[in-house]
Amino acid sequence: MLTINEILKATRGTLVRGQPRASVRGVSIDSRNIKRGEAFIALRGERFDGHDFIPKAVRRGARCIIAEAARVKKSAGGACALITVADTTKALGDLARLIRDKSAIPLIAVTGSNGKTTAKEMISWVLSSRYRVLKNEGTKNNHIGVPLTLFKLKKEHDLAVLELGTNHFGEIAYLAEICRPTVGVLTAIGPAHLESFGNIKGVFREKWSLFGLLKAPAIGILNADAPFVKKYAASGAKGKFFVGAGMGSACDFKASDVVRGPGGLAFSVNKKYRFTLRTHGYYNIYNALLAVSIGRIFGLGYPEIARRLSSFVFPPGRLTCIEANKIRIFDDTYNANPASLGQALEALRSFSVKGKKILVMGDMLELGKSAGSFHRRAGREAAGVCDKLVTVGKLSRLAAAEARRAGLNAKDIIVCRDSGQAARVMRHKGFLSAGDAVLVKGSRRMQLEKVIHALSSPLPVT
Repeated sequence: MLTINEILKATRGTLVRGQPRASVRGVSIDSRNIKRGEAFIALRGERFDGHDFIPKAVRRGARCIIAEAARVKKSAGGACALITVADTTKALGDLARLIRDKSAIPLIAVTGSNGKTTAKEMISWVLSSRYRVLKNEGTKNNHIGVPLTLFKLKKEHDLAVLELGTNHFGEIAYLAEICRPTVGVLTAIGPAHLESFGNIKGVFREKWSLFGLLKAPAIGILNADAPFVKKYAASGAKGKFFVGAGMGSACDFKASDVVRGPGGLAFSVNKKYRFTLRTHGYYNIYNALLAVSIGRIFGLGYPEIARRLSSFVFPPGRLTCIEANKIRIFDDTYNANPASLGQALEALRSFSVKGKKILVMGDMLELGKSAGSFHRRAGREAAGVCDKLVTVGKLSRLAAAEARRAGLNAKDIIVCRDSGQAARVMRHKGFLSAGDAVLVKGSRRMQLEKVIHALSSPLPVT
Protein backbone atom coordinates (compact mmCIF):
# COMPACT_ATOMS: atom_id res chain seq x y z
CA MET A 1 0.00 0.00 0.00
CA LEU A 2 1.17 3.50 -0.85
CA THR A 3 -0.41 6.71 0.32
CA ILE A 4 -1.02 9.63 -2.02
CA ASN A 5 1.32 11.66 0.18
CA GLU A 6 4.11 9.07 -0.27
CA ILE A 7 3.62 9.17 -4.03
CA LEU A 8 3.80 12.98 -4.01
CA LYS A 9 7.05 12.99 -2.04
CA ALA A 10 8.67 10.26 -4.15
CA THR A 11 7.75 11.81 -7.52
CA ARG A 12 7.86 15.47 -6.44
CA GLY A 13 4.46 15.72 -8.05
CA THR A 14 1.56 18.11 -7.60
CA LEU A 15 -1.76 16.99 -6.14
CA VAL A 16 -4.41 18.41 -8.44
CA ARG A 17 -7.28 16.49 -6.87
CA GLY A 18 -7.67 13.98 -4.06
CA GLN A 19 -6.80 13.41 -0.40
CA PRO A 20 -3.13 13.09 0.66
CA ARG A 21 -3.98 10.43 3.27
CA ALA A 22 -5.79 8.20 0.78
CA SER A 23 -3.92 5.08 -0.35
CA VAL A 24 -3.54 2.86 -3.43
CA ARG A 25 -3.08 -0.92 -3.52
CA GLY A 26 -0.45 -0.93 -6.24
CA VAL A 27 0.79 0.69 -9.45
CA SER A 28 -0.02 -0.15 -13.08
CA ILE A 29 0.92 1.19 -16.53
CA ASP A 30 -1.64 -0.89 -18.44
CA SER A 31 -5.27 0.19 -18.52
CA ARG A 32 -6.25 -3.25 -19.81
CA ASN A 33 -5.34 -5.13 -16.64
CA ILE A 34 -5.24 -2.49 -13.91
CA LYS A 35 -6.82 -3.71 -10.68
CA ARG A 36 -9.37 -1.79 -8.65
CA GLY A 37 -7.71 0.53 -6.16
CA GLU A 38 -4.38 0.85 -8.03
CA ALA A 39 -2.65 3.97 -9.35
CA PHE A 40 -2.34 4.35 -13.12
CA ILE A 41 0.81 5.93 -14.56
CA ALA A 42 0.27 7.39 -18.03
CA LEU A 43 3.54 6.52 -19.80
CA ARG A 44 4.41 7.79 -23.26
CA GLY A 45 6.13 5.59 -25.85
CA GLU A 46 7.08 5.86 -29.50
CA ARG A 47 3.80 4.31 -30.61
CA PHE A 48 1.41 5.08 -27.77
CA ASP A 49 0.47 7.67 -25.16
CA GLY A 50 -0.91 6.42 -21.86
CA HIS A 51 -2.75 9.72 -21.38
CA ASP A 52 -5.20 8.51 -24.04
CA PHE A 53 -6.15 5.58 -21.80
CA ILE A 54 -6.87 7.49 -18.60
CA PRO A 55 -10.68 7.20 -19.01
CA LYS A 56 -10.38 3.41 -19.46
CA ALA A 57 -8.16 3.10 -16.39
CA VAL A 58 -10.72 5.04 -14.34
CA ARG A 59 -13.57 2.84 -15.58
CA ARG A 60 -11.62 -0.24 -14.50
CA GLY A 61 -11.25 1.09 -10.96
CA ALA A 62 -8.06 3.19 -10.82
CA ARG A 63 -7.94 5.18 -7.58
CA CYS A 64 -5.23 7.61 -8.66
CA ILE A 65 -3.92 8.93 -11.97
CA ILE A 66 -0.28 10.00 -12.38
CA ALA A 67 0.11 12.07 -15.54
CA GLU A 68 2.35 14.69 -17.12
CA ALA A 69 1.24 18.22 -16.38
CA ALA A 70 1.78 19.32 -19.98
CA ARG A 71 -0.40 16.55 -21.42
CA VAL A 72 -3.39 16.22 -19.09
CA LYS A 73 -6.42 18.36 -18.35
CA LYS A 74 -7.31 19.02 -14.73
CA SER A 75 -10.70 17.44 -15.36
CA ALA A 76 -9.14 14.14 -16.49
CA GLY A 77 -10.14 11.15 -14.39
CA GLY A 78 -13.34 12.65 -13.03
CA ALA A 79 -13.42 12.23 -9.25
CA CYS A 80 -10.29 10.06 -9.25
CA ALA A 81 -7.21 11.45 -7.48
CA LEU A 82 -4.87 13.20 -9.94
CA ILE A 83 -1.14 13.81 -9.52
CA THR A 84 0.82 15.66 -12.17
CA VAL A 85 4.56 15.23 -12.73
CA ALA A 86 7.10 16.49 -15.24
CA ASP A 87 7.95 13.03 -16.61
CA THR A 88 5.87 9.90 -15.99
CA THR A 89 8.72 7.53 -16.95
CA LYS A 90 10.89 9.06 -14.25
CA ALA A 91 7.93 8.89 -11.85
CA LEU A 92 7.71 5.16 -12.56
CA GLY A 93 11.30 4.75 -11.40
CA ASP A 94 10.72 7.01 -8.39
CA LEU A 95 7.83 4.86 -7.19
CA ALA A 96 9.79 1.65 -7.74
CA ARG A 97 12.60 3.08 -5.57
CA LEU A 98 10.03 3.93 -2.90
CA ILE A 99 8.77 0.34 -2.86
CA ARG A 100 12.33 -1.03 -2.78
CA ASP A 101 13.21 1.26 0.15
CA LYS A 102 10.36 -0.25 2.15
CA SER A 103 12.07 -3.67 1.97
CA ALA A 104 15.33 -4.74 3.60
CA ILE A 105 15.78 -7.98 1.64
CA PRO A 106 19.04 -8.67 -0.23
CA LEU A 107 18.84 -7.75 -3.91
CA ILE A 108 21.18 -9.30 -6.47
CA ALA A 109 21.75 -7.27 -9.65
CA VAL A 110 23.12 -9.10 -12.72
CA THR A 111 24.72 -7.27 -15.64
CA GLY A 112 27.13 -8.03 -18.49
CA SER A 113 27.37 -8.07 -22.28
CA ASN A 114 26.27 -11.71 -22.58
CA GLY A 115 24.54 -14.22 -20.36
CA LYS A 116 22.52 -11.86 -18.17
CA THR A 117 19.21 -13.64 -18.52
CA THR A 118 20.68 -17.12 -18.21
CA ALA A 119 22.72 -16.13 -15.14
CA LYS A 120 19.70 -14.45 -13.56
CA GLU A 121 17.57 -17.53 -14.18
CA MET A 122 20.28 -19.89 -12.88
CA ILE A 123 20.82 -17.85 -9.73
CA SER A 124 17.07 -17.65 -9.10
CA TRP A 125 16.66 -21.37 -9.70
CA VAL A 126 19.42 -22.25 -7.25
CA LEU A 127 18.20 -19.86 -4.54
CA SER A 128 14.54 -20.86 -4.91
CA SER A 129 15.36 -24.28 -3.50
CA ARG A 130 15.44 -22.56 -0.10
CA TYR A 131 14.16 -18.99 -0.53
CA ARG A 132 11.18 -17.15 -2.00
CA VAL A 133 12.71 -15.21 -4.87
CA LEU A 134 11.48 -12.26 -6.92
CA LYS A 135 13.01 -11.96 -10.41
CA ASN A 136 12.45 -10.17 -13.71
CA GLU A 137 10.12 -11.95 -16.10
CA GLY A 138 12.08 -12.84 -19.23
CA THR A 139 14.30 -9.91 -20.22
CA LYS A 140 12.41 -7.03 -18.62
CA ASN A 141 15.67 -5.40 -17.64
CA ASN A 142 15.35 -1.74 -18.62
CA HIS A 143 13.94 1.51 -17.18
CA ILE A 144 10.41 0.10 -17.57
CA GLY A 145 10.92 -3.59 -16.80
CA VAL A 146 12.96 -3.15 -13.62
CA PRO A 147 10.40 -0.83 -11.93
CA LEU A 148 7.53 -3.11 -12.96
CA THR A 149 9.35 -6.03 -11.35
CA LEU A 150 9.85 -4.09 -8.12
CA PHE A 151 6.13 -3.31 -8.01
CA LYS A 152 5.68 -7.08 -7.45
CA LEU A 153 7.86 -7.08 -4.34
CA LYS A 154 5.89 -8.54 -1.42
CA LYS A 155 6.52 -9.12 2.27
CA GLU A 156 6.85 -12.85 1.67
CA HIS A 157 9.88 -12.44 -0.62
CA ASP A 158 13.24 -13.37 0.93
CA LEU A 159 15.46 -12.28 -1.98
CA ALA A 160 15.31 -10.51 -5.33
CA VAL A 161 17.40 -11.23 -8.44
CA LEU A 162 17.21 -8.54 -11.10
CA GLU A 163 18.85 -8.43 -14.51
CA LEU A 164 20.01 -4.92 -15.47
CA GLY A 165 20.43 -4.12 -19.16
CA THR A 166 21.85 -1.07 -20.89
CA ASN A 167 22.37 0.37 -24.36
CA HIS A 168 23.63 3.83 -23.40
CA PHE A 169 25.87 5.41 -20.76
CA GLY A 170 24.24 6.02 -17.39
CA GLU A 171 21.47 3.42 -17.64
CA ILE A 172 23.08 0.95 -15.22
CA ALA A 173 23.60 3.72 -12.67
CA TYR A 174 19.97 4.82 -13.08
CA LEU A 175 18.66 1.28 -12.57
CA ALA A 176 20.98 0.67 -9.62
CA GLU A 177 19.73 3.79 -7.88
CA ILE A 178 16.18 2.50 -8.30
CA CYS A 179 16.69 -1.09 -7.13
CA ARG A 180 19.42 -0.50 -4.48
CA PRO A 181 21.35 -3.77 -5.04
CA THR A 182 23.36 -5.31 -2.22
CA VAL A 183 25.10 -7.87 -4.46
CA GLY A 184 26.41 -7.20 -7.96
CA VAL A 185 27.15 -9.88 -10.58
CA LEU A 186 29.19 -9.37 -13.77
CA THR A 187 28.74 -12.10 -16.40
CA ALA A 188 30.96 -11.01 -19.31
CA ILE A 189 32.36 -8.04 -21.21
CA GLY A 190 32.19 -7.99 -25.00
CA PRO A 191 31.51 -5.76 -28.03
CA ALA A 192 27.80 -4.94 -27.65
CA HIS A 193 25.87 -1.69 -28.32
CA LEU A 194 29.05 -0.07 -29.66
CA GLU A 195 26.98 2.62 -31.37
CA SER A 196 26.58 4.09 -27.89
CA PHE A 197 29.65 2.84 -26.02
CA GLY A 198 32.25 3.33 -28.76
CA ASN A 199 34.51 0.43 -27.82
CA ILE A 200 34.81 -2.46 -25.40
CA LYS A 201 36.36 -0.25 -22.73
CA GLY A 202 33.24 1.91 -22.88
CA VAL A 203 31.14 -1.24 -22.45
CA PHE A 204 33.17 -2.16 -19.37
CA ARG A 205 32.91 1.33 -17.88
CA GLU A 206 29.13 1.25 -18.13
CA LYS A 207 28.80 -2.23 -16.62
CA TRP A 208 31.38 -1.50 -13.92
CA SER A 209 29.37 1.49 -12.68
CA LEU A 210 27.11 -1.01 -10.88
CA PHE A 211 29.84 -1.93 -8.40
CA GLY A 212 30.31 1.59 -7.11
CA LEU A 213 26.61 1.82 -6.24
CA LEU A 214 26.11 -1.35 -4.21
CA LYS A 215 24.55 -1.04 -0.77
CA ALA A 216 25.89 -2.85 2.30
CA PRO A 217 27.26 -5.48 2.42
CA ALA A 218 28.26 -4.53 -1.16
CA ILE A 219 29.36 -7.93 -2.45
CA GLY A 220 30.66 -8.24 -6.01
CA ILE A 221 30.73 -11.52 -7.96
CA LEU A 222 33.03 -11.03 -10.97
CA ASN A 223 34.05 -13.08 -13.98
CA ALA A 224 37.84 -12.94 -13.67
CA ASP A 225 38.28 -14.01 -17.30
CA ALA A 226 36.36 -10.98 -18.64
CA PRO A 227 38.40 -8.08 -20.08
CA PHE A 228 39.51 -5.33 -17.64
CA VAL A 229 38.09 -7.05 -14.54
CA LYS A 230 41.36 -7.89 -12.80
CA LYS A 231 42.83 -4.49 -13.64
CA TYR A 232 39.98 -2.49 -12.14
CA ALA A 233 38.83 -4.86 -9.39
CA ALA A 234 40.60 -2.77 -6.73
CA SER A 235 37.76 -0.24 -6.92
CA GLY A 236 34.00 -0.61 -6.68
CA ALA A 237 32.57 -3.47 -4.65
CA LYS A 238 34.08 -3.88 -1.19
CA GLY A 239 33.73 -7.65 -0.90
CA LYS A 240 34.67 -9.44 -4.12
CA PHE A 241 34.53 -13.04 -5.23
CA PHE A 242 35.99 -14.15 -8.54
CA VAL A 243 34.88 -16.97 -10.82
CA GLY A 244 36.78 -18.29 -13.81
CA ALA A 245 37.87 -21.15 -16.00
CA GLY A 246 41.05 -19.75 -17.55
CA MET A 247 44.39 -21.42 -16.86
CA GLY A 248 45.88 -18.28 -15.33
CA SER A 249 42.86 -17.27 -13.27
CA ALA A 250 43.18 -17.13 -9.49
CA CYS A 251 39.55 -17.52 -8.42
CA ASP A 252 37.35 -18.28 -5.46
CA PHE A 253 35.25 -20.55 -7.69
CA LYS A 254 37.15 -22.12 -10.57
CA ALA A 255 35.98 -24.63 -13.17
CA SER A 256 38.23 -27.42 -14.42
CA ASP A 257 38.12 -30.94 -15.88
CA VAL A 258 35.42 -30.02 -18.40
CA VAL A 259 33.88 -32.96 -20.27
CA ARG A 260 31.55 -32.55 -23.24
CA GLY A 261 28.95 -35.24 -23.78
CA PRO A 262 25.84 -35.76 -25.90
CA GLY A 263 23.66 -34.50 -23.05
CA GLY A 264 25.69 -31.41 -22.22
CA LEU A 265 28.66 -30.43 -20.07
CA ALA A 266 30.24 -31.75 -16.89
CA PHE A 267 32.90 -29.92 -14.89
CA SER A 268 34.48 -29.63 -11.47
CA VAL A 269 34.48 -26.61 -9.17
CA ASN A 270 37.65 -26.06 -7.14
CA LYS A 271 38.76 -29.57 -8.23
CA LYS A 272 36.39 -31.13 -5.71
CA TYR A 273 32.71 -30.76 -6.57
CA ARG A 274 31.21 -32.15 -9.80
CA PHE A 275 28.48 -30.34 -11.75
CA THR A 276 26.50 -31.04 -14.92
CA LEU A 277 24.60 -28.71 -17.26
CA ARG A 278 22.09 -29.42 -20.02
CA THR A 279 23.91 -27.27 -22.58
CA HIS A 280 26.63 -27.49 -25.19
CA GLY A 281 27.74 -23.88 -24.69
CA TYR A 282 31.03 -23.80 -22.79
CA TYR A 283 30.41 -20.17 -21.77
CA ASN A 284 27.48 -21.33 -19.63
CA ILE A 285 30.05 -22.71 -17.21
CA TYR A 286 30.68 -19.09 -16.21
CA ASN A 287 26.97 -18.53 -15.59
CA ALA A 288 26.91 -21.69 -13.49
CA LEU A 289 29.94 -20.54 -11.49
CA LEU A 290 28.15 -17.28 -10.72
CA ALA A 291 25.13 -19.26 -9.49
CA VAL A 292 27.40 -21.50 -7.41
CA SER A 293 29.05 -18.50 -5.76
CA ILE A 294 25.71 -16.85 -4.96
CA GLY A 295 24.35 -20.12 -3.62
CA ARG A 296 27.32 -20.53 -1.30
CA ILE A 297 27.08 -16.92 -0.08
CA PHE A 298 23.46 -17.53 0.87
CA GLY A 299 24.19 -20.73 2.72
CA LEU A 300 23.48 -23.52 0.22
CA GLY A 301 25.75 -26.56 0.13
CA TYR A 302 27.57 -27.72 -2.99
CA PRO A 303 25.48 -30.92 -3.38
CA GLU A 304 22.24 -28.91 -3.19
CA ILE A 305 23.50 -26.41 -5.77
CA ALA A 306 24.70 -29.22 -8.05
CA ARG A 307 21.27 -30.89 -7.96
CA ARG A 308 19.53 -27.64 -8.88
CA LEU A 309 21.90 -26.86 -11.76
CA SER A 310 21.62 -30.38 -13.18
CA SER A 311 17.88 -29.84 -13.60
CA PHE A 312 18.10 -26.25 -14.87
CA VAL A 313 16.24 -25.64 -18.14
CA PHE A 314 17.84 -22.95 -20.27
CA PRO A 315 15.70 -20.04 -21.51
CA PRO A 316 14.49 -20.31 -25.14
CA GLY A 317 16.81 -18.95 -27.81
CA ARG A 318 19.98 -19.40 -25.74
CA LEU A 319 21.73 -22.19 -27.63
CA THR A 320 18.81 -24.48 -26.90
CA CYS A 321 19.24 -27.83 -28.62
CA ILE A 322 16.20 -29.16 -30.51
CA GLU A 323 16.00 -32.48 -32.33
CA ALA A 324 13.63 -32.56 -35.30
CA ASN A 325 13.58 -34.16 -38.73
CA LYS A 326 16.69 -36.22 -37.87
CA ILE A 327 18.77 -33.05 -37.45
CA ARG A 328 20.09 -31.10 -34.45
CA ILE A 329 18.99 -27.47 -34.26
CA PHE A 330 20.84 -25.03 -32.00
CA ASP A 331 18.44 -22.17 -31.35
CA ASP A 332 20.53 -19.13 -30.36
CA THR A 333 18.16 -16.58 -31.86
CA TYR A 334 17.53 -14.37 -28.85
CA ASN A 335 20.29 -11.91 -29.74
CA ALA A 336 23.84 -11.67 -31.07
CA ASN A 337 27.07 -9.76 -30.79
CA PRO A 338 30.59 -10.77 -31.90
CA ALA A 339 31.48 -12.41 -28.57
CA SER A 340 28.31 -14.46 -28.28
CA LEU A 341 28.56 -15.54 -31.94
CA GLY A 342 32.11 -16.70 -31.32
CA GLN A 343 30.95 -18.67 -28.30
CA ALA A 344 28.13 -20.30 -30.27
CA LEU A 345 30.51 -21.25 -33.09
CA GLU A 346 32.88 -22.81 -30.56
CA ALA A 347 29.96 -24.90 -29.25
CA LEU A 348 29.17 -26.01 -32.81
CA ARG A 349 32.85 -26.81 -33.44
CA SER A 350 32.98 -29.09 -30.39
CA PHE A 351 29.74 -30.89 -31.25
CA SER A 352 30.18 -34.27 -32.94
CA VAL A 353 27.87 -34.82 -35.93
CA LYS A 354 27.43 -37.46 -38.62
CA GLY A 355 26.40 -34.94 -41.24
CA LYS A 356 27.16 -31.29 -42.05
CA LYS A 357 27.60 -28.32 -39.74
CA ILE A 358 25.52 -25.37 -40.96
CA LEU A 359 25.40 -21.80 -39.70
CA VAL A 360 22.42 -19.55 -40.36
CA MET A 361 23.82 -16.13 -39.48
CA GLY A 362 21.77 -12.96 -39.18
CA ASP A 363 23.12 -9.43 -38.91
CA MET A 364 24.64 -8.36 -35.60
CA LEU A 365 23.20 -4.90 -34.98
CA GLU A 366 24.24 -1.80 -32.99
CA LEU A 367 27.96 -2.27 -33.61
CA GLY A 368 28.56 1.23 -34.97
CA LYS A 369 31.58 1.88 -37.20
CA SER A 370 33.06 -1.53 -36.40
CA ALA A 371 30.10 -3.45 -37.83
CA GLY A 372 31.82 -4.29 -41.11
CA SER A 373 35.02 -5.62 -39.56
CA PHE A 374 33.13 -7.69 -37.00
CA HIS A 375 31.00 -9.34 -39.70
CA ARG A 376 34.01 -10.07 -41.89
CA ARG A 377 35.78 -11.65 -38.93
CA ALA A 378 32.66 -13.73 -38.25
CA GLY A 379 32.82 -14.99 -41.84
CA ARG A 380 36.41 -16.15 -41.35
CA GLU A 381 35.49 -17.89 -38.10
CA ALA A 382 32.48 -19.56 -39.73
CA ALA A 383 34.62 -20.88 -42.58
CA GLY A 384 36.77 -22.72 -40.06
CA VAL A 385 33.79 -24.41 -38.41
CA CYS A 386 30.94 -24.85 -40.90
CA ASP A 387 30.32 -26.88 -44.02
CA LYS A 388 27.58 -24.50 -45.15
CA LEU A 389 26.79 -20.86 -44.41
CA VAL A 390 23.45 -19.11 -44.87
CA THR A 391 23.52 -15.36 -44.22
CA VAL A 392 20.54 -13.12 -43.50
CA GLY A 393 20.74 -9.34 -43.99
CA LYS A 394 23.00 -6.74 -45.56
CA LEU A 395 25.80 -6.85 -43.00
CA SER A 396 26.01 -10.64 -43.09
CA ARG A 397 26.74 -10.44 -46.82
CA LEU A 398 30.18 -9.27 -45.72
CA ALA A 399 30.55 -12.47 -43.70
CA ALA A 400 29.55 -14.53 -46.73
CA ALA A 401 32.19 -12.85 -48.92
CA GLU A 402 34.88 -13.27 -46.26
CA ALA A 403 33.96 -16.94 -45.70
CA ARG A 404 34.48 -17.57 -49.42
CA ARG A 405 37.88 -15.87 -49.30
CA ALA A 406 38.73 -18.00 -46.27
CA GLY A 407 38.15 -21.19 -48.24
CA LEU A 408 34.47 -22.09 -47.91
CA ASN A 409 33.17 -23.28 -51.29
CA ALA A 410 30.93 -20.76 -53.04
CA LYS A 411 28.24 -23.41 -53.63
CA ASP A 412 28.01 -23.88 -49.86
CA ILE A 413 27.30 -20.19 -49.20
CA ILE A 414 23.79 -18.80 -49.62
CA VAL A 415 23.00 -15.11 -49.15
CA CYS A 416 19.44 -14.19 -48.11
CA ARG A 417 17.85 -10.78 -47.79
CA ASP A 418 15.62 -11.72 -44.81
CA SER A 419 14.64 -14.54 -42.46
CA GLY A 420 11.66 -15.53 -44.63
CA GLN A 421 13.92 -16.27 -47.56
CA ALA A 422 16.32 -18.17 -45.28
CA ALA A 423 13.43 -20.27 -43.98
CA ARG A 424 12.50 -21.19 -47.56
CA VAL A 425 16.12 -22.14 -48.29
CA MET A 426 16.14 -24.55 -45.35
CA ARG A 427 13.01 -26.22 -46.68
CA HIS A 428 14.47 -26.78 -50.16
CA LYS A 429 14.77 -30.47 -51.03
CA GLY A 430 18.29 -31.76 -50.66
CA PHE A 431 19.61 -28.91 -48.52
CA LEU A 432 19.50 -30.89 -45.27
CA SER A 433 20.52 -34.46 -44.57
CA ALA A 434 19.97 -36.74 -41.61
CA GLY A 435 22.67 -36.13 -38.99
CA ASP A 436 23.18 -32.44 -39.83
CA ALA A 437 23.56 -29.79 -37.11
CA VAL A 438 22.25 -26.26 -37.72
CA LEU A 439 23.19 -23.24 -35.60
CA VAL A 440 20.83 -20.26 -35.99
CA LYS A 441 22.22 -17.00 -34.61
CA GLY A 442 21.53 -13.29 -35.14
CA SER A 443 20.28 -10.11 -33.52
CA ARG A 444 16.73 -10.11 -32.24
CA ARG A 445 15.42 -7.77 -34.94
CA MET A 446 16.44 -10.23 -37.66
CA GLN A 447 13.50 -12.49 -36.65
CA LEU A 448 15.42 -15.73 -37.09
CA GLU A 449 12.78 -17.59 -35.10
CA LYS A 450 11.14 -18.00 -38.54
CA VAL A 451 14.07 -20.21 -39.50
CA ILE A 452 13.69 -22.23 -36.28
CA HIS A 453 10.01 -22.74 -37.06
CA ALA A 454 10.85 -23.91 -40.59
CA LEU A 455 13.47 -26.33 -39.30
CA SER A 456 11.12 -27.72 -36.64
CA SER A 457 8.28 -28.36 -39.10
CA PRO A 458 8.25 -31.45 -41.34
CA LEU A 459 11.17 -31.13 -43.80
CA PRO A 460 12.36 -32.99 -46.92
CA VAL A 461 15.49 -34.39 -45.20
CA THR A 462 17.51 -36.82 -47.32
